[in-house]
Order: sequence, then C-alpha cells, then structure tokens
Amino acid sequence: MPLSLNEIRDRARAFAREWDGETSERAEAQSFWNDFFHVFGKKRRSVAVYEQKAKRFTGTASGRIDLFWPGVMLAEHKSAGVDLDAAFDQATDYFAGLSESEKPQYILVSDFQRFRLYDLDGREPHVEFPLAELHREIGRFGFISGYQTRSYKEEDPVNVQAAERMGRLYDALKAAGYDGHALEVLLVRLLFCLFADDTGIFPRHALHDLIDQRTSEDGADLGGWLARLFQVLNTPEDRRQSTLDEQLVELPYVNGRLFEEMLPLADFNAAMRRQLLDASALDWSRISPAIFGSMFQSVMDAKARRNLGAHYTSEKNILKLIGPLFLDGLKGELDKARQDTKKLAQLHRKLATLRFLDPACGCGNFLVIAYRELRLLELEILKRQFATQQSVLAHVQDHVLVDVDQFHGIEIEEFPAQIAQVAMWLMDHQMNLRVAEQFGETMVRLPLKKSAAILHGNALRVDWNEVVGAGELDYILGNPPFIGKKEQSAEQKTDMRRVFAGVNGAGVLDFVAAWYVKAAAMMQDNPAIRSAFVSTNSITQGEQVGVLWSALYPRGMHIQFAHRTFKWSNEARGKAAVHCVIIGFGQGELAQKRLFTYEAIDGESHEVIADNINPYLADAVDALVVRREHPICDVPKINKGSEATDFGHLFLDPDERAHLLVTTPEADRWLRRVYGGDELINGIERWCLWLVDARPEELRQMPDVLARVERVRHERARSGKARTREWAAKPSLFSENRQPDKPYLAVPKVSSERRSYLPIGFLAPEIIATGSLQVVPDATAFHFGVLSSAMHMSWMRYTCGRMKSDYQYSNSIVYNNFPWPELVGDKHRSAIEVEAQGVLDARADFPDSTLADLYDPLTMPRDLIKAHQQLDKVVVAAYLAAEKAAGRKAPKLGTDAERVAFLFERYQQIVSLLPTENRKRVARRGS
Repeated sequence: MPLSLNEIRDRARAFAREWDGETSERAEAQSFWNDFFHVFGKKRRSVAVYEQKAKRFTGTASGRIDLFWPGVMLAEHKSAGVDLDAAFDQATDYFAGLSESEKPQYILVSDFQRFRLYDLDGREPHVEFPLAELHREIGRFGFISGYQTRSYKEEDPVNVQAAERMGRLYDALKAAGYDGHALEVLLVRLLFCLFADDTGIFPRHALHDLIDQRTSEDGADLGGWLARLFQVLNTPEDRRQSTLDEQLVELPYVNGRLFEEMLPLADFNAAMRRQLLDASALDWSRISPAIFGSMFQSVMDAKARRNLGAHYTSEKNILKLIGPLFLDGLKGELDKARQDTKKLAQLHRKLATLRFLDPACGCGNFLVIAYRELRLLELEILKRQFATQQSVLAHVQDHVLVDVDQFHGIEIEEFPAQIAQVAMWLMDHQMNLRVAEQFGETMVRLPLKKSAAILHGNALRVDWNEVVGAGELDYILGNPPFIGKKEQSAEQKTDMRRVFAGVNGAGVLDFVAAWYVKAAAMMQDNPAIRSAFVSTNSITQGEQVGVLWSALYPRGMHIQFAHRTFKWSNEARGKAAVHCVIIGFGQGELAQKRLFTYEAIDGESHEVIADNINPYLADAVDALVVRREHPICDVPKINKGSEATDFGHLFLDPDERAHLLVTTPEADRWLRRVYGGDELINGIERWCLWLVDARPEELRQMPDVLARVERVRHERARSGKARTREWAAKPSLFSENRQPDKPYLAVPKVSSERRSYLPIGFLAPEIIATGSLQVVPDATAFHFGVLSSAMHMSWMRYTCGRMKSDYQYSNSIVYNNFPWPELVGDKHRSAIEVEAQGVLDARADFPDSTLADLYDPLTMPRDLIKAHQQLDKVVVAAYLAAEKAAGRKAPKLGTDAERVAFLFERYQQIVSLLPTENRKRVARRGS
C-alpha cells in the first residue's frame, strides 16, 4: 500500500532535518537520494540506478548520469552552492544518448539545500524550493509516491456578475409590488432571452437593441414591450401578423411552453430599465448554465445573495463526481476506439441511450455539466468519424444523437425546477454552437421539441420510477441537501422515518442519507445502475456509518469510488466552509476501486487504487463500528468528565478567582483547577467552585459564593428542560459528578487534525475534568502508551466523528471499539510502559510548553518525536507478536493505510467472538 500523504509529509520533514547543512556531493550524494526515495515509500534500487553511462550532446565524450529512472526522471546532484542552471544543462546534455522510451518527463537537480524540478511536459518551466519546504511540495512528486494530482478548472466570474445584476433588478421589481410566481417566471424568461441575445438564438443583440432603441428612457412602456416579446416567442412564424413590428419579426419561435403562460404586466421605471440594460451588456455567451442556475436562485433572497454562490456545487466539484462515475470510463472507450469507425459508431449509440437522474437537482447544475460532457464526447466521436470530410458536413443536426431528454430530475421547489429545465436548453444551444464551429453548419434546435424531465415534488415521497423507470436508468447522481439531525424540520424527520422504516437508530442520520437508501432501492430493480452523491463528511464518521450501512449492505451496495473529505469551494464571495465527501456506489464489485485523498482539505486530490473502500472511506474490509457501552477488549472503562449545567456561574477565570479571594479568602478551600479539552491542550488556567463537601453554615459565611450558587439555582429553575429544573434543588453542585478519586488519564473530545499524535495526559484527582474531556480513571502507563501510539491514531482518524475538520473523540465509537494488542506474556506490556514513560519524560523537558506547542507539527521537539517513534515500534511489536502467537500471517504496519486495514480486520475478528446475546445487545445499543 502507498504511504498516506500525512506520513510522506512527516518523512519529508525528518529528511530535511537529517540533511540540513550537508554540502559534499562526492561523499553523501547517493545516501541522500536513497533517503529521498524513502520519503515516498520507494526503494531507490527498485526503480533507479546511479552513474548511468550516457553520451553527451556536446562533443563525443560520454558521461555518467548521477541518478537515472528510465522514462521517468533524471537527477543531477551538485555540491552546495553550485549553479543549478549548469546542473540542468548537464542533465539535458545526456538526452542525445537516450532512446525515446528512456527519455524522462522530469529532471530534478539539487545541491542538498535546494531542489529544482522540471516537468518537461508541464506548463511551468520549473519550480524551485529549499530543502526545508519539501514537505509542502510533495504533491509535485506524484510520479514517485503513486498519488496522481487531479486538477479541475474554476468558474468564470461573469456568472457572479450576472447574478448580482439580475438580483438588483429583482429587488427593484419586488419593492414595486411585482412579486411571487409572476416575478419568478419573468426572471426565468429574461434569463433565456439574455442568453439567446449573445449566442445566436436571437439575431445579435436583438433584445438589447429592442430595449435600448424602442422603449422610453423612463421605462414606462418596457413591461408592455416585454409582454409583446414573450407573445411573439410563443407564436410560430406562420401564425404571426403580417403587420408585426420588424424588430419582433426576426425573433424565432421558441416553444417548449417557456413563454406560454400569460403574466401580469410589469411596470418598470428608469432605474429598472437601466438595470436590465446593465444585465444585457454582459457577454452571456460566457455564462455557465450549470453554475449560474444555482446563483440565479439566490437572487430571490437578499440574505443569500450576500453569500452569492455559497450554497451551490461548483463545476469543479461536479467534475470530481462525474469523472469516476461515468465520464472517465467513456473517455477510456473513446481512446480505445481510436479511428475505428465501427467502434466509434457503437460508442456513439451508447451515448445516445444513457439515462441520468438527479433526485435533488436544484437548478440542474449536475445535469447540465453531465450533459455538456456527454455532448463533448459526442463531438469528438463526430470529428473522428468525419475526419476526412473536406467540405461542410451537410445536415449535421441529423448526426447529433445526444439530447436533453436523456436527463431527469426531481426538485422540491418550483422555481429551481423551472431554471433547471431552461438551463438544459441553454447548455444544449452552447453545445450546438460547438458543433457548428467544427463542421461549418449552423445548428439551432428551434422550436424546442425535447426537454429534460424535471419533476416538481418531494424526492423522499415520490416513486423515482415515475420520473424514469429503473430499467431505463444508468446513473443516479447529485448533491442532496446538507441537513444534520438537529436541523431537520418536523416534516423532514417524518420523511426520514418513512424512508428508514425498520432501520434502528436512523434518528442520528443526516438528511442526505435518505437519498442513499432510495437510490439503493432503484439499484435493486436494476443492478446495472451506478450512483454517486456529494455528501457531508459526517455520514462517513462516528455512529452514522453503522446505521446507514446496516440499511445499504442488505441491498447489496458496495462503494466503488470515493473522495475523502475536502472543502466545498467555488468562485463566489462568502464561500461556504462545508466539509464534503463524494461516494460512488452500486451493486457491482469493480476490479479497480478509486480512492481520492487530499493532502489538505482545500487542496487538490490524489488518486490511488484501493483493494476495497469501506464506509469510513478507508482501504480496508467492510466493517461497521457501532456504539458500545463497554470496550470490546479487557481495558479500563472510559467516561465523560463532569457536567456543570451552571450557566457559567460556578466557573472562574484567574482574575475572577483573585477578586473572590480578596473578598472571600475562605473560598480558597473550595476552588479547584478545572480542565476541559481546551485547558488540557492549550494550558489555559481556569477554576471552578467545587462545593461537594461544603456544609450549609460554611456556604452562608461566603456571601459572594452564595450569590453565584443562587444564580445557578435561578437559571436551572427557569430552564425549559425538566431534568435541568430538577437540578435546581442542588444548585451548589455540578449536575453530573463523574470526578475520579484517583489519578486519571484525560483525553480531549475535540483536537486538531494537524497533529500526528493525540494530545493526552495524566491528571491528579484534585483537577476537575469537564464534559469536554474523556477520562480513564484506572489507566496505567501501558494504556497511555497504546492510546498515544500511531496505531491508535490511525484508528481514530477513520472512526471518530468530526467537528468541521477537527477530530471528535467518542468513547462509545472510538475507544470502546478499538482493537487493543493481545499481550503475549509481560514482555510487551513492560516495553510499552517503558517507552510510554519515555514520552512523558520528553514532555517534562519542556515544562513551559503546552501540549499544543509540543504536538504542533512545526514545533514538536526532536526528542519527543524520537520518543514517540520508539513507542510506536514497541506497540507494533506487541500486535505482531499476538498475530504470530495466533498463527496468523504477520501484517505490514508501517503506514497509516496498512495500520487501518489491519485494525478493521482485527475488529471484525474480535466482534465475531463476542457472545451472540452480547452482540445483539450491543447492536440494540448502537441503534
């Protein structure tokens, strides 16, 4: 398995520290390159050789290439400070002596302290960076690591400008009293007309000229002219009056029922007229119908428009989904067909029969982009089929087989459904223009005869077969609503109960999960259907995974490709910070499962081929981790810290504590340091009143303390929760006291995803742990060591929930399901305890540093890194010894991916040995 990107980064930092300051080419160059390949998990000798003899271009003498990987990379190494330009010239000098198959794509030159990488097929001439920044540049070395960097184009900002200008017109019309359905239909029609004005559907600038030349500057007659315009567009040419105005005569008959409904006249003024002219002044031929459709919807809501485009799926993200779902496969078929006319014709017919459904289509952005890509493939087929055509291809329209009626959608709101249908027509025309450019014959599909089938309805109540039959359907795709369990309305919760009838625990699921189950039902009727959805990453984390996939596995579903967590992105202002995944699934098991990972959640993806992709989006067995009240292994129980429910009145910062001790010195006895996750990690000083043993007379002698207690009583008594009102009877105490009476191990519930190790530590019983800590009262150095290891970290990364991108540690999911090493004798326990103490000792050398300081990847001390590496070795040794003792094959545990794969397998083995009754009880608890 390839190394994870996090591990490659960690190795790159270690490599940079190791070679910092080295200068001698002759003495250390080969060791340097061996270590360099090790950063990426490659053995240098398996791919590249040193001192390869080669002819020089200049002169007849031969030379020796410092490092040569045939067909991939050539490296030249110099002593520190030597001119890298000269090194590159020397590298290219060897090309004359290389065969075409040997000539590399990449040239890498270095002088130990600098790298310069040339991609001879790339756009950039080269990139240069210092050794210390190698960890930031590892994405450039995908040809070594096996991670392929994928790039997706961004959107044209004209989409945002157009939506903003239409938004201003919308505001003005609505403020004047033109509102509701009529305003929505008017805007959809104007969208079509503005696009038609710049793309050849209308004579060039016909709409703009009509408004500019024929309407009065005060806008008083503009509404009447628009009504006449819409009537003409809805009337066939042979049924129009012979006396029709000449500027209207030249407009085409559109049909498609777009202009059929009679609207009330809209009264414009001078400002509104200028706003419409401003909108028409843009070049609408550059508009993306997919992206603009969703932005157009935002003009209806002034608040949404301030974050214009924040809630639509960008074109860049759509391509991430449709590529592995169907587009890459079709492109592969096209590549194989080459110029074979028979194969091209077969592929062309296939394109014309494919059927797509987006059951949460919104304004149609997924459908429009999918349609565009299908038309581009068709255009390439036509170019190859008619490559020898010397003149204009006659009747080109007869050769275009792909059409909008192959696409279907469901949308709960009427207005976006209308936009989706219009957007498909707009994209169809854009693609017709591409065909015309290629073959020299104008192609306009007017009047409109076919349309995308967009159903206005609730996708969770509608039978999707009413939109398109399962037997006709090929792909289900889209971006269902992102609504967590707490944000769902009563109606949405009812829909969820209906879809998940019979599935225990479905109340914890995000709303998007319902679309997975509905899609799976369609795929049961037709196993050839494949599906993919953009979803919130929470459905791949924590307790949701077990609940959702307990409904999908019985239907035969398997994950066929996936994008791990990435940040939602688009080109509009006010970008939404949403963390998403893409999951492609179906009944069939694909030979190659594609897993896309991200070095940074807002960076580019890197593709690897996985043996299997489980519901946690790990390359591991299909195991489901359910909620458990007790650990599956013989280890101490973990609990939440104590809950105060004090509305802030029992807690004090240092200044408040100091003030209280001035007025009430006797309160010192009742003040305790308090730690939550933030205090543990960042060393924040915080105090609380811990009045467990305080007698009534002692409280009465501390009026300032008593005043705080009274405020707690008052707030609890007025709470809307019955349980909280009960606690008002004991206002001096925490509502839930789970404080250990012995030293305990503290684990923060939330911690940063940037860290390589979980920041945990032992605390004295006098330090009060709040609910943002998990506590293990009976933990030993052994338990600290295992929980502080890379093995446990790998497990946590994949099974924990997330708060945005931060880890959210769960006792019932992460800790209670973790497969601890089965100890063979005391040898391995003792070794882990020794190295665990070594970690604690390394921390103690930095008494003024917080855990945040010590575990920041940029500031982590070298001795602490080494201590953790030693701890990792003995923890891995314990697992390997147990596997050997059980007669099982020794696994590889050197990478994050290998550790996760092993731990999921081990989890399955342990759970399968639980008593049947216990497993059923655990499953019910998991529900």
